[in-house]
Amino acid sequence: MKNIVFVLAGGTGSRVGGETPKQFLPLADGRSVLEHSVDAFEISHYIDEIVIVMHPDWIVETEEMVSKNEWRKVKRVISGGNERWESSWNGISLYLKEDKKDPDTFYWFHDAARPYVSQEIISRVAEGLKTHLAVTVAVPVTDTLYQVKNGKVDAIRNRKEFMRAQTPQAFHYLVIGPAYMRAIEKRKIEATDDVGILMKYNPEVEVYIAEGEEANRKITYAEDLK
Repeated sequence: MKNIVFVLAGGTGSRVGGETPKQFLPLADGRSVLEHSVDAFEISHYIDEIVIVMHPDWIVETEEMVSKNEWRKVKRVISGGNERWESSWNGISLYLKEDKKDPDTFYWFHDAARPYVSQEIISRVAEGLKTHLAVTVAVPVTDTLYQVKNGKVDAIRNRKEFMRAQTPQAFHYLVIGPAYMRAIEKRKIEATDDVGILMKYNPEVEVYIAEGEEANRKITYAEDLK
């Protein structure tokens, strides 16, 4: 079993503000969001390789970071795309071209903007992959959910039927690869994450849910850095 993690850092983080992408901004200990995210997989015994998918304007800085941290598992730093799915596809397509592949290879996708992913979450995903072809991470919804129409409350949904998605999300390469290839052929991709791609273009594959954590939050705004 081989686990390859694509750390998706191709965005600019415009909602955080400033000229520096949020993945390079420091957290309380002075280390960057990206460093925390990569470290989590670097130290995990479940993970074999890491690929950082970065905005093309920041690849040099990322390579310098890899060297400074002496990350052994980071094998590549590649360019991301304008959309999240493009960044995922850039990583997938790179590996699908290789002639030699372990038959039990799994591709993991993690938002670099989730620097607090724990070893427990990584372990739950890895254990889930022993019996499932696709695993995602999610937490229950605790707030009341409004369905909105024309700026007004149209209905109140049953929150017990919903969960909030997190990452990492992981898939056997033989299910996520074909799903992405079918999506590329359609030339109209509206999914917001990799599970969305799988469910739309390889819907027969069931997605197992591993328990997430509230701490595994996404850095979106400046106040999230505190």
